[in-house]
Amino acid sequence: MTSKPIHEGKTTVFISSDSGSTTDKADVFYNKEMELNRDITVAATLACAKRLHRFKSIPFSEIKYCDALSASGIRGLRIANELRIATTLNDWDLSAYKQIIKNCDQLKREMNLNVNIKVHNKNANVLLNEEKFNIVDLDPFGSPTTFLNSAAFSTLNYLEVTATDTAPLCGAHLKSGIRKYASVPLNNEYHSEMGIRVLIGQVVREFAKHDKAINPILSHATRHYYRVYLEVLPGAKNADKAIDELGYINHCNACGHRSFEYGLAVRNHKKCPSCGTVPKIAGPLWLGKLHESSFCSEVLESIDTLELNTKQKAKRLVELCKEELSKPTFYDQHIICKKLGISAQNMDILIDSLLKEGFQASRTHFTGTSFKTNAKMDQIKSIVHSLDENT
Repeated sequence: MTSKPIHEGKTTVFISSDSGSTTDKADVFYNKEMELNRDITVAATLACAKRLHRFKSIPFSEIKYCDALSASGIRGLRIANELRIATTLNDWDLSAYKQIIKNCDQLKREMNLNVNIKVHNKNANVLLNEEKFNIVDLDPFGSPTTFLNSAAFSTLNYLEVTATDTAPLCGAHLKSGIRKYASVPLNNEYHSEMGIRVLIGQVVREFAKHDKAINPILSHATRHYYRVYLEVLPGAKNADKAIDELGYINHCNACGHRSFEYGLAVRNHKKCPSCGTVPKIAGPLWLGKLHESSFCSEVLESIDTLELNTKQKAKRLVELCKEELSKPTFYDQHIICKKLGISAQNMDILIDSLLKEGFQASRTHFTGTSFKTNAKMDQIKSIVHSLDENT
């Protein structure tokens, strides 16, 4: 076994790997493709810490952050090293635990890391039921659902969650999604947003059991994972308000028309008001906002102050989230144009045309050809047709 150095941000850790292997496989799980995720995590956690310091007068060194499923430990060690807040790292795997201890000791020696760091070798649910933290980070391999009840008990202020089981969440593996999230997703053109809303809906229901509400402040779908940042609000009244943001999407596969029904009782339109086809139902899921513009601005400020290898990508992603219209579901121009048998236009031209017609409209972070608007499908098609005729 040899130790391979990993450099992210201002932090260097070592991952044990088999140097004789043709793949140089790491003994402890480390995914380079998640560096953007971790870079945004550092920036978003800094924004959360600043809010805790500003609004609750908690000194940075006393803000408690927990990386409950640490694996290589790179995420939690970056938080400790680059933000200097009290950090707890945990992994049930003994090899991971030992590797984290070594990297923690090395950082303390080489980086003068004089902050409170605790490292545990426990089941994450045990740890989260034993202690409370200002910020809890769940970054599992697969679904986070088995940790949400414990996280609801443990989280005081902010919850950060990654889900890599995108197929169950977006409807590609329908029955698995139903089992894990108690929701029916639809695998359609906005499946990535569908997955985020199903995930948040499940978090809302779990936290409501503990008389806590969640308020999404940043959410993004990137590559093979979903990532959500949630403010936690105490009290049964807040939990009730969050539940009021749950509901269903009625989606017509024939024409693309969609409508939204708030509440946990299923109320389906018998026929699509646009084309008469019986629509499909998705839910229950979160129908509220996915981002808070002011928090996105704070994350962008944090990105500017940090040393990040993916700085430009991180800024572009958060900027798109900040400007994204707060409406459930997006439209994909290429899919609309393909059904109409016409050519797609430049996205800026389409957005401008929607705005000139008096509608709200924005790009989204989900894909380069997607947009959000309060216009109905028939109105969108009419505008797209007009653009095609004028080219």
